[in-house]
Amino acid sequence: MNFVEKMKEKAKNAGKKLVLAEGTEPRTIKAARIIIDEKISPEVFLVGKKEDIEKTAAAEGIKLDGITLVDPASSDNKAEYSSAFFELRKHKGVTEEEAAKAIQDNLRWGAMMVKRGHADAMIAGAENSTGKVLLAGFNVIGTSPGVKSASSCFVMDMPDKKWGQEGMMIFADCATIPDPTAEQLAEIAIQSAESCRTYLNTEPVVALLSFSTKGSAKHENVDKVVKALEIIKERAPELKVDGELQLDAAIVESVGKSKAPGSDVAGKANTLIFPDLQSGNIGYKLVQRMANAGAYGPFLQGFAQPITDLSRGCSVDDIVNTAAVTLAQAK
Repeated sequence: MNFVEKMKEKAKNAGKKLVLAEGTEPRTIKAARIIIDEKISPEVFLVGKKEDIEKTAAAEGIKLDGITLVDPASSDNKAEYSSAFFELRKHKGVTEEEAAKAIQDNLRWGAMMVKRGHADAMIAGAENSTGKVLLAGFNVIGTSPGVKSASSCFVMDMPDKKWGQEGMMIFADCATIPDPTAEQLAEIAIQSAESCRTYLNTEPVVALLSFSTKGSAKHENVDKVVKALEIIKERAPELKVDGELQLDAAIVESVGKSKAPGSDVAGKANTLIFPDLQSGNIGYKLVQRMANAGAYGPFLQGFAQPITDLSRGCSVDDIVNTAAVTLAQAK
């Protein structure tokens, strides 16, 4: 099985409930039908005005049987969610009246369904910007304990199976934090290690990438990576991680032995942490295009509960596949 097939199988076995917050969006409705029919999730919620969902579904020829429609305006959970959102945001000066109005937003509502345990994971972004999806996640679901910044990762699936875990690797952060601090870089690495366990089903071997290997160059950008390693060692001493490492030292065993002798990561990495968004974005696209690799993601990491942002150019299949991956994260 390829990566997507493995995640679909994992999601089916998990039996977790999914909320699709953009319930009136045509691709999303089509995806919901497939997710139910393929038993990727036992229950899928479409959030939005009921008549609008039904109108779009009829226009697309999609049957809604087996799919749960959730209209925030008429839901029995309106008072509960409004009160819960007020408690989450009152420290920011939000009033009860403002909370009642704000929770009617489909993204916040979907996130609250996950927060309150009425669903296990949320997907959005087919018609909303990444910023709006992330904001709903931060304001309602929040980050995991001890995590200040959520990030993202890609799963790279390469035809040449000598790399990483049978050709599969985690690349991060390629989509979220433009110029991470040392502390954010450490969080990205720790979160990506967990993603490696979830998606690749193996123990992470994490390389902090740089244009320097073990002091071969001096620069403030290198210092940031070195500091990130120190933070990781304090917070996750059990994690197999090393840096700073150049890319070849991280993944080519002979080069790793030469440039970083004694490292238990050099030449063996399955999880690559890029020093900034520019290098991460360029790196994953180079591998995708020049090595003909599958690039799955970006998948958000660091949130307390599973939430995933879609590209606004996503296809129906993209939504279905992302649903499987997101549901596979649910505990």
